[in-house]
Amino acid sequence: MVQPSVMPAQPVLPAQSAVPAEQPTLVGEPDDRAADGLALAELRRVWGYEHFRGDQAAIVDTLIDGGDALVLMPTGGGKSLCYQVPSLVREGTGIVVSPLIALMADQVDALAALGVRAGFLNSTQTHEQRRATEAAYRSGELDLLYLAPERLRGEETARLLDSGRIALFAIDEAHCVSQWGHDFRPDYLQLSMLHERWPTVPRIALTATATRETHAEIAHRLQLQGARHFVADFDRPNITYRIVAKDNPRAQLLAFLRDEHPGEAGIVYCLSRNSVEQTAEYLAAAGVPALPYHAGLDRHTRASNQARFLREEGLVMVATIAFGMGIDKPDVRFVAHLDLPKSVEGYYQETGRAGRDGLPSTAWMTYGLADVVQLRRMIESGEGDAAHRRRQGQHLDAMLALCETVTCRRSQLLAYFGQEGRAACGNCDTCTQPRPTPGTARSPPRSCCRPSCASTAAGSATAPGTSSTFCSASAPPASSNSAIPT
Repeated sequence: MVQPSVMPAQPVLPAQSAVPAEQPTLVGEPDDRAADGLALAELRRVWGYEHFRGDQAAIVDTLIDGGDALVLMPTGGGKSLCYQVPSLVREGTGIVVSPLIALMADQVDALAALGVRAGFLNSTQTHEQRRATEAAYRSGELDLLYLAPERLRGEETARLLDSGRIALFAIDEAHCVSQWGHDFRPDYLQLSMLHERWPTVPRIALTATATRETHAEIAHRLQLQGARHFVADFDRPNITYRIVAKDNPRAQLLAFLRDEHPGEAGIVYCLSRNSVEQTAEYLAAAGVPALPYHAGLDRHTRASNQARFLREEGLVMVATIAFGMGIDKPDVRFVAHLDLPKSVEGYYQETGRAGRDGLPSTAWMTYGLADVVQLRRMIESGEGDAAHRRRQGQHLDAMLALCETVTCRRSQLLAYFGQEGRAACGNCDTCTQPRPTPGTARSPPRSCCRPSCASTAAGSATAPGTSSTFCSASAPPASSNSAIPT
């Protein structure tokens, strides 16, 4: 992966349209104001919903009228309806660009079960399957066509799209275009060609994870500066956030599952493939049905484990971050992290896979200084230039600040995404079990978390708004978001 040597210029964001807090599957309260009559009819006919929610109607109408939209909406907020409905109303086929190759078949099958004509093109297909899908597109027999972004590299796919009628372009997981983001995909950088080659086709870019900086970069990279911007409330009030000191983490995890989520489905994230395998075996031996998932498993095993998790009840998936993007399982009751995530964006996206049905769920994590030391070493020895490593360090500093905060954890999480000023939530560990403030007798001094520094808390700088310490040469800069960079 090629990393940038300088931070790309960030344009000023256009005025944003606020979207109310979300409900599972559909956003906010029923709101069909100005909804296109055909769109509402399709929503009721295909999906069985009586109303759009929040600004869904405005987003749908924007696309039906030929406009562009950039949508930031948390996991479970009904983003897919925002492009699926207008794809049925507009003439032609909706083209969905998505990195979720492993899930495309499931997405197409789910749409087919609703009577929607959908297909996909990616590297998992045989030559005959690809040709059949291409023929269906050319003849106008598809409502939606899912494409992996790498297929747009060559002229062949562009000529295929020219041979049919395009209703709209939907760019899913749009945060993947951010070169400084936690999930950068180089193939996304070329997607500005959609506007250049088909300037009259409306586009919608969607993501559940974007800071102000990432939001601006999405607009800039995808040439969506003139689009309508819809930014939802990022709060997931049904999720309880808890972070505990790491002390025999597998035993802690087992106790958490037995005490709070016996027999319930959930996801456990580990940093390494080896830890995934060992944790899945540990849970299974303790009577908890658990499956492993990581990129080192063969394709058949990954697909089989994923299918079982989606269709069976009470399974626990132990995985690296290779698992989860696009997973549509509403009754995930918990997401656990046995290791510190590399960024707040990653943490928010992963924990957001819990409680999509709106019922109480838990985001639980074990955290210790050794995690930080390990991740620092990975950054310092990893690929990329100095600017890239520095940015990764800032992401880790932000994650550390979230772990060490003595104020409402949810408020600090939302502030990271630019939604400041929230009152204490009463539904996170720092609200229900307040920690002592730094400097009290019960708050011991901490050593610097950087492996190259031998300083102690007595000779270090404290990240503003947190109780963690950093050596003075490497302390993160102060910001308006309690040391969390935006």
